[in-house]
Amino acid sequence: MAGSALAGGTGVVVTWVVARALGAEQAGAFFAATAAFVLVGGLAKLGTQTGLVYWPARLRSTGQEHLLGACLRAGIPPVAGFSLVLGVAMWLAAPAIAHLTAGESPEVVAGHTAGLRVLAVFVPLQALTDVLLTVTRGYRSMRPTVLLDRLLRSGLQLLAVGAAGVAALWVTASLPVFALAWASPYLPVAILAAVAARRAYTSGRTTVSTDRGERHRVRREFWVFTAPRAVAAVAQLALQRVDVLLLAALGGLAPAAVYAVAGRFVVLIQFANQGLSQSVQPRLAETLSTGDLAAAKRLYQTATGWLVLVTWPISLLVMAFAPWYLRLFGDGYASGVPVVRVLAAAMLVATGCGMVDMVLAMAGRTSLNLGNVLIALVVTIGLDVLLIPRWGALGAAAGLAGAMVVNNLLPLAQVHRSTGLHPFGRGTLTAALLALLCFGFIQFFPAAIVIAVPAYAASAWLLRGPLMLGAFRRKS
Repeated sequence: MAGSALAGGTGVVVTWVVARALGAEQAGAFFAATAAFVLVGGLAKLGTQTGLVYWPARLRSTGQEHLLGACLRAGIPPVAGFSLVLGVAMWLAAPAIAHLTAGESPEVVAGHTAGLRVLAVFVPLQALTDVLLTVTRGYRSMRPTVLLDRLLRSGLQLLAVGAAGVAALWVTASLPVFALAWASPYLPVAILAAVAARRAYTSGRTTVSTDRGERHRVRREFWVFTAPRAVAAVAQLALQRVDVLLLAALGGLAPAAVYAVAGRFVVLIQFANQGLSQSVQPRLAETLSTGDLAAAKRLYQTATGWLVLVTWPISLLVMAFAPWYLRLFGDGYASGVPVVRVLAAAMLVATGCGMVDMVLAMAGRTSLNLGNVLIALVVTIGLDVLLIPRWGALGAAAGLAGAMVVNNLLPLAQVHRSTGLHPFGRGTLTAALLALLCFGFIQFFPAAIVIAVPAYAASAWLLRGPLMLGAFRRKS
């Protein structure tokens, strides 16, 4: 959680540096380029972020540790090869992407193309970094993810982009330079992630031999499980990034920059969600694979309570203080206040459901997971195309908000119907009520924050029993 908070915070600072140094149009191009980079990298990972946690956890819990090597060999080499292909494809498609997203600002197209090509070089490193760190989490080790991705990569990004921002005070800011500064940390992190993954594998390796039939069975079952998740993972990333690209294409680069800045707090909340779900994921896979629904329910409800405890105050605070904090990015970004409030309201619903998407996948329902994400993607694209020409950035926010609601309520109903699990335990309800009581009235009296924050912290400590905060002191 601390690592996720730091990564989210550095992301906000990086966004501020880019917005101040590049100006609205070039900043919009930068955010569109990084959105394309994340989408391509998500496609390159082929859904293995789920498979490489689910299968090692399942194999260990069922006494089949000797098949772990076959499982890793089934997942990692295809990602390495496919990411190289997609990196080349992004390089070649860079001029077309730049013209599509920056057509109304021809003076930006050349720099936008160069920035996209800089990012294309790092696509394989991004994909392999995430996959190799996933392997370590499959062995129940969160430390490599926290140290390498949350701390090292985020810290290096902040230093590199900050240096580019300082240099922009004396020379003309260059979009490709900022793209290189933002992506270059993937090189050292990828190398260190490979070392960490190898160490995790060798420490748990067994000397039991396997035959060709067993290895073939593992590979087949791995990809039967993972293939739907591969498409779902790309669609999930598209939900988070396609709105920026559509807004740049349909509304212009300046509204895209406003939207990206206004929605940056969503990424902070997603980091918190990701930090919790990555910690819970291998344990949840083990309990569900052995049919221990009572333990799975405790995990799901406890983690959701923690998620609400951390994220609901953030959403309520940004709703109240949006007119002030958006001005920190520049005078032109104050128009994003309605965007912030629409997205913050949707995040209250999404985080209240917990990591329901991951729970559905760990229950083996990857096909349902794929269907849900595709439906949500259709919702966001449909609303974006309909509303962006009329409302600009607010239309994109409405599209994303609709998709978030759909992509949480659908799997929530499916999880409850198929397994009986739901996130609304004592801790979740306590955290939600506490957040609303302490921060709800700040919407009308912002100055009351000086009372709300200490009251929230003290109340959380007094209610640490229902909130299960004592679990942070225990080792399993």
